[in-house]
Amino acid sequence: MVPAAPALAQAARLEAPEAVRALLARHLRIVQADAVLPELAADRSALARRTRREAADLLATEGYFAPRIRLERSDTGPWTVTVEPGERARIDSVNIAFEGDLAGEQGERAARREALRRAWSLQPGQPFRQAAWDAAKSQLLDAVSTRDYAAARLSASRAEVDPETARVALSLTVDSGPPFTLGPLAVSGLRDLPADLVVRHSTLEPGESYDRDRLLAFQGTLQNAPQFASVIVDIERDPAQADGVPVRVEVSEAQPRRAGFGAGYSTNTGYRGELSYSDVNLLGRGWELYSGLRLEQRRQSLFADVFLPPVQARYRDSFGALVERSDLQGLRLTTQAVGVARATTRGSIDTQLALRYQHERRVPDGAPPSSSNTLSANWTWLQRKVDDLLDPREGYVLEVQAGGGARALLSDQDFVRLYGRVVRYQPVRGRDVLILRAELGATLAPSREGIPQDFLFRTGGAQTVRGYAYQSLGVSEGEATVGGRYMAVASAEYVHWFRPDWAVAAFVDAGDAADSRQTLDAKLGYGAGVRWASPAGPLALDLAWGREARRLRLHFGIAIAF
Repeated sequence: MVPAAPALAQAARLEAPEAVRALLARHLRIVQADAVLPELAADRSALARRTRREAADLLATEGYFAPRIRLERSDTGPWTVTVEPGERARIDSVNIAFEGDLAGEQGERAARREALRRAWSLQPGQPFRQAAWDAAKSQLLDAVSTRDYAAARLSASRAEVDPETARVALSLTVDSGPPFTLGPLAVSGLRDLPADLVVRHSTLEPGESYDRDRLLAFQGTLQNAPQFASVIVDIERDPAQADGVPVRVEVSEAQPRRAGFGAGYSTNTGYRGELSYSDVNLLGRGWELYSGLRLEQRRQSLFADVFLPPVQARYRDSFGALVERSDLQGLRLTTQAVGVARATTRGSIDTQLALRYQHERRVPDGAPPSSSNTLSANWTWLQRKVDDLLDPREGYVLEVQAGGGARALLSDQDFVRLYGRVVRYQPVRGRDVLILRAELGATLAPSREGIPQDFLFRTGGAQTVRGYAYQSLGVSEGEATVGGRYMAVASAEYVHWFRPDWAVAAFVDAGDAADSRQTLDAKLGYGAGVRWASPAGPLALDLAWGREARRLRLHFGIAIAF
């Protein structure tokens, strides 16, 4: 049996105030567990000198410039390092000077210089720390170079220390260099995608002033486009190219075609299976095809949509087709539709203008079947101002829709459909959130005959009025529930997150759909549930009591639907 090796004795003990003890214990080499004292006297003297120098340098980084460092050396045992850091130096004065174009006398430049000086983080009276000094210089240079002055640099910086008074005078000079303006895009990395695809995503204009945030936003737009696996957008920071510097765009293409399979369940439409196929470089034009076959217990659909590349990143055109069949609340619907749309995004606001032609066949239980043809124009305005799109805790969502059809334009009925929705997320007591929701809808027409169900209203189920079956609140026709011309829904929900991924909720819903305003009769549902913050958004399991239905109903699905 091999005997265990004896433990190594510590080379040195450290005696220092708490304010600096952790720093020295972490970085001073002689007090580390693996430090070994040399045997030769000359080597021990060199170690003592190095230890004093290391300790002084470490203390200087924290603003202690006049320390007393003593070493008690022993020939037989560990040494003792005693440190008295002295008074910590504080900043006495700060002088920030500018060179280059930013030093000009024009009012805008003077205002920017003053703003930079006000934003300087190390003010007189604060303790001096080397890390804070380095960070402040980096922040100042970053603030200058982020807009206009891409080649900005620090031409001088100095921290003058007076150890006797423990005061530090800071001075630095920023050379902004010339102002940069943008030139054309210089795109590399395209192989199979069309040459103009990157340009179509860009809002950058040749001749505009350099703004790093604008370049990063452009990079983010391209990165979010499904055609690209990676994107780098930058410029050469060469003052000689400041006038019209090319914008360098380096891309790598993503795999264009994907096939997928999915499965799921919701209490609204039952079990679901889905096959999908996408091609984001359709016909080699950069068009995006998304198609799928979705089979649910109560609804089945086959769809294909094609999205064209954006036009100057301002709007996108698309066209598509849909075949759908559903059997909900005694109403069997078969719909075939084709349509075109133009979508525009500006900040948090999405708008869409769509034209759609559809044929619908309705077979209600206990009532004669019917069919209709409709050419409709529809406008949607949607604003999302929330802190997190997948799991909002604060903010609001506003949506307004307006659309309709006319007999003179291939529709069986004249009608105008109006719809509005507002959802408010109000944080309460830390992570808890109060969710308030309201919906109003009206279809203005002589009657509901000849109007597709998509332009009428039914409600009930998860996301609407819980405690009632999906789309069970509407107008009775035979033994079926069909859409009415008016709808109103309101909801209040309180969610308490007791763990990072788990919450409980209590809610009250009320709403109805009817064929006239006078017959609207709010149905009340209330209950409680649990929430799980999944990667796809909060999953909800709710148990609700429908007062008019006089029964408990379980609802399961995604807790938020935008």
